[in-house]
Amino acid sequence: MGLFKDFKEDFADAVDGLTGEEKEIQDDVMVNTLEEDVDVDSELDKLDGLLEQVASKVSEPTTIKENDIEIKKNETSYVREDEKMEENTTFTSASIDTNNVADETAEITRGMVITGDMESSGSINIEGVVKGNVKCNGKLVVNGAIKGNSISSEFFADNAKIEGEVSTTGTAKVGAGSVIVGNIAATSAVIAGAVKGDIDVQGPVVVDTSAVVMGNIKSRSVQINNGAVIEGLVSQAYADVDLQSVFDINK
Repeated sequence: MGLFKDFKEDFADAVDGLTGEEKEIQDDVMVNTLEEDVDVDSELDKLDGLLEQVASKVSEPTTIKENDIEIKKNETSYVREDEKMEENTTFTSASIDTNNVADETAEITRGMVITGDMESSGSINIEGVVKGNVKCNGKLVVNGAIKGNSISSEFFADNAKIEGEVSTTGTAKVGAGSVIVGNIAATSAVIAGAVKGDIDVQGPVVVDTSAVVMGNIKSRSVQINNGAVIEGLVSQAYADVDLQSVFDINK
């Protein structure tokens, strides 16, 4: 073959080198350049084909799979499928196992922001901010902020800001300086802060002097201290009193 044949063979060797293929090269090869005429157009077409092979092999994306993480070459970010969180998750009081409370306390320190739901078999102290639902089998103490519903075996808020429902199987204590926008459900309650929502308590409720309540209170008994502000109905619906018999004047 002629000069184009030499060039084509050298170029093919370069392509093989890129793809990891080994090829033996014989140094003492004599080429007869005078045997036949060279078809220039045909040889150029062949070279174009080789160029396309090189371009396709170099630009082909590489995919690596490791621990369910897909990382594609030339991409700047990736998403772990196993870390996707379900949105709008809610908890119910029936899901709390008060007989299986772990002797441990999770600490969300001041300046820390958690985005997503939290769940613990022990207790939780929140001094930072949690943007999500919070559930624990033990005591929930909030000195920071929660933007979501919470459920626990006991609840205490001190200088806290809470937007969401508060549900506890024990006592709910809302200290002075705390603001709760949402309903409260508990077995007993002491309110010294501000609550915008209904309070449903199976046992007694104490509304302290500094309390401001915008909502209805439904309980077994209510103690309202002088200075408390309540805008709503107060009902002792859980009291052990047969109201119909009290007002039965024909008996």
